[in-house]
Amino acid sequence: MNVFTGLIQDLGSVASIDRIGGGARLVIRTPLGAQLAPGDSIAVNGVCLTAIDPTADGFAADAIPQTLDNSTTGALAPDAPVNLELAMRAEDRLGGHLVQGHVDSVGTVAWVRDEDLGKRVAIDVPEHLKDFIVDRGSITLNGVSLTVAAINGVRVEVALIPETLERTTFGTAEPGSRINVEVDAMAKQIATLVERYLERRTEATA
Repeated sequence: MNVFTGLIQDLGSVASIDRIGGGARLVIRTPLGAQLAPGDSIAVNGVCLTAIDPTADGFAADAIPQTLDNSTTGALAPDAPVNLELAMRAEDRLGGHLVQGHVDSVGTVAWVRDEDLGKRVAIDVPEHLKDFIVDRGSITLNGVSLTVAAINGVRVEVALIPETLERTTFGTAEPGSRINVEVDAMAKQIATLVERYLERRTEATA
């Protein structure tokens, strides 16, 4: 299983995106291509993809219909910036949190405000994800590991420092921007186990 940390290693760009049936092939420009071998995993805006034909200047990757339906990948256009992260190695430091690269859904930027040296951004997430998000917990937005600064219903706020704004696509985020959302994997697992436990108790007492 490949995992990521949510710490972006390069702000690449889309060289091309070609539709193939219900899927798409992307070609990404990035010097990270020099560190990839065919078949390696790389997160593109938080979506785990498999590198094809890597070169010193970039790589290609195929996205299946499910990926296009559950993320912003299908809406990418040539020259669009993308957050990139290589899969974590066993000896790497875990600077962010464990990220699977399995996007749960797409959220929408509600507002962006200046705050101290950086910015505060609010994202509206789908209703079915709100139970997996907690104040001061971890969330992955466009592949970036962030801490939830506040949550009100389906609206999640995050605080961004200047380095994050400079090195990721959040530097150009604006109201209406669509954002890939991956909630904390541990929160999903705990919630699923608790739900199953409660179901079994209900069945046992019925």
